[in-house]
Amino acid sequence: MTAYRDQYAELFNEGRNVVLMAISNDSPEEGASWLKDEDFPYLFASDADNDGATYTLFGGGLRDNNMVDSRAVIVVGPDGRVAKVIPQFNPNDPAAYEELGAAVDEVTPEVEG
Repeated sequence: MTAYRDQYAELFNEGRNVVLMAISNDSPEEGASWLKDEDFPYLFASDADNDGATYTLFGGGLRDNNMVDSRAVIVVGPDGRVAKVIPQFNPNDPAAYEELGAAVDEVTPEVEG
């Protein structure tokens, strides 16, 4: 997760009108504590009390034990629609960032320099 944070500006066109949400079965308190401690520039969502119902509304799938997929990431485009659900984001895999960056590029205008 800290690798997302460190690559945020590059991957998310400086965050312009894109929302990134990490969703898990962690409690809201756990997510809030982690978010605050690490200064993440994106949202954390908890599906701890909903048996995965919130995640499935975003288009994600649950594991056999009704838990949210491992390190699930949801990209919401400027139009407010879910652009991509990445069910198992591996923050240690460079290819994961390529997939995430491509999803953002599909829904964001080019940044003019």
